[in-house]
Amino acid sequence: MKTCPVYSLDKKKIQNANLKFAIIVSLWNKEITKRLYKGAYETFIQSGILKEKIQTWEVPGSYELIYSAKKIAHCYNFDSIITIGSLIQGETHHFEYLCRAISQGIKDINIKYDVPIIFCVLTDRNRQQSFERSGGKNGNRGVECAKTAIYMSLFRRSIK
Repeated sequence: MKTCPVYSLDKKKIQNANLKFAIIVSLWNKEITKRLYKGAYETFIQSGILKEKIQTWEVPGSYELIYSAKKIAHCYNFDSIITIGSLIQGETHHFEYLCRAISQGIKDINIKYDVPIIFCVLTDRNRQQSFERSGGKNGNRGVECAKTAIYMSLFRRSIK
């Protein structure tokens, strides 16, 4: 069985892979998405990814992550794309519809294009949960997603 031990790779090996990443960040709940972005970006840099190999776009909300990820996957040649968003449950069913649509949309892009699209969209019951998952006591999902993006990029290259 082939494996892709990304977590055991050192910075030099990751840097030598010459990986390129896209990060798409929703501006809705910006105080949370900014923290997720910072975690992802800093993890790339600490892993040996050069700044010029990371490109960032901002979109108005999490729903817009679907179109932008599709467009970027179609028009560019990145090794992986991270979609960053934050949805916080309110008093209406809007939250449930958005969560379902966004996760299905990102899944569909993963199936259609030959580039890993990493789902870094928090779907929390309240702001406190979002803060705890974006650099608080429960870690930073952005960090985890950057590691996943590196892993999946190397995996993708290993099977081409």
